[in-house]
Amino acid sequence: MTLKIEHLTGGYIGVPVIKDINLEIKPGEVLGVIGLNGAGKSTTIKHILGLLRPQKGKITLNGIDLAAQPTKFKRQVAYIPETPVLYSELTLKEHLQLTILSYQLDEKQAWAKAHELLQMFRLDDKLDWLPIHFSKGMKQKVMIVCAFLANTELLVIDEPFTGLDPLAVANLVQLIKSAADQGKMVLMSTHILANSVQAVSRYAVLNNGKIAAAGTLAEIRMHYALKETDSFDQIYQILSQEQQNA
Repeated sequence: MTLKIEHLTGGYIGVPVIKDINLEIKPGEVLGVIGLNGAGKSTTIKHILGLLRPQKGKITLNGIDLAAQPTKFKRQVAYIPETPVLYSELTLKEHLQLTILSYQLDEKQAWAKAHELLQMFRLDDKLDWLPIHFSKGMKQKVMIVCAFLANTELLVIDEPFTGLDPLAVANLVQLIKSAADQGKMVLMSTHILANSVQAVSRYAVLNNGKIAAAGTLAEIRMHYALKETDSFDQIYQILSQEQQNA
């Protein structure tokens, strides 16, 4: 019961952006993928979602090969994008209904869960609102509610903290930790490391399209010779220097 990314090479129009990526997430793990812009984080996520076809390698989830059984694979995955994607003609309630239908959820149980999530993110009185009435942060909250409502085995989260108020950030971290406690797998890319350390159990550092380091927070700090008093954000300065020297 794992997500396995094996020898993944891919990108756009034959040009490799990521090269020989190997990652594994086990149930109950939250993997934080970090790196500078252009390191390959978004490309890796697009491959996991089946939006890009690998040039080499394969991706499996609980033994299901993405290339061979894409529909079965994707039904086990929920996604929170960096930029919210909502249907302009659908209300919040209709977005939730669409999620329930798409993931073939039990309607009674799903609506009970939906109301909990809506109250958590202060959206419970906005069920009849259209996306045009939502701020960017509120749209992000809708994406979060839909993703956690889906109750999938794997959550893929891309830069989730952008645009969220501090209370929403705390609630999201709580949801991620709760999902891990329930045996879910979470892959999260983020630049905001101060928030990620509260939920992430392991990190994978991408640089120049390759895995530069992987391990716990302590192991990553040791790999880059960061002192206990050093901010974890200093890793970006080191990665920038490595890119210039590559």
